[in-house]
Amino acid sequence: MAKAKDAFRTISEVAEWLDTPTHVLRFWESKFSQIKPVKGAGGRRYYRPTDMDLLGGIKKLLHEDGLTIKGTQKLLREKGVKHVAGLGASMTDDAGLSPIEKAVRAKPKPAPKPVPVAPAQADLPLGGPPTAPKLKIDLPVPPKGLPDIPARLIGRAPIDPAALQSHVARIAPLLARLQTVRARMQEA
Repeated sequence: MAKAKDAFRTISEVAEWLDTPTHVLRFWESKFSQIKPVKGAGGRRYYRPTDMDLLGGIKKLLHEDGLTIKGTQKLLREKGVKHVAGLGASMTDDAGLSPIEKAVRAKPKPAPKPVPVAPAQADLPLGGPPTAPKLKIDLPVPPKGLPDIPARLIGRAPIDPAALQSHVARIAPLLARLQTVRARMQEA
């Protein structure tokens, strides 16, 4: 069952409502003396709707408008708590809104990320997977005087050249850059 608009909220409920971590809310309490949640016997914080409105205004000033903490403190001193509380998200203002206006004010949930699905063979054009261009991969010849060890590619020796052929599309640009660098080194 949902709480009434004028009900006190815990710090975790306020953090969820503002989409702000609880440690940030506790930090703001230390910086803004106007935020005074009621503390229960066990030290648990309970925020009034007016505290929540003030936190909404502070969040807007700090995170959206780009004010510093000192700038926000100055604005609170000069304009007052009611002014700052009226700037951000409010727990008390939704009472007179229509359901459509409430839905517009509600924070939109991010769309779920699509899960990549491998296409079936029949779904691909011409009935098969696209083929990579044939490219001959020339591995460098080790200099004379070194032990006779098979050529290595990225820390491991390929089983056979056909195994590399499936990665030709990714390797070709790198190989071209490597050849350019080699040519420049030989010129110098």
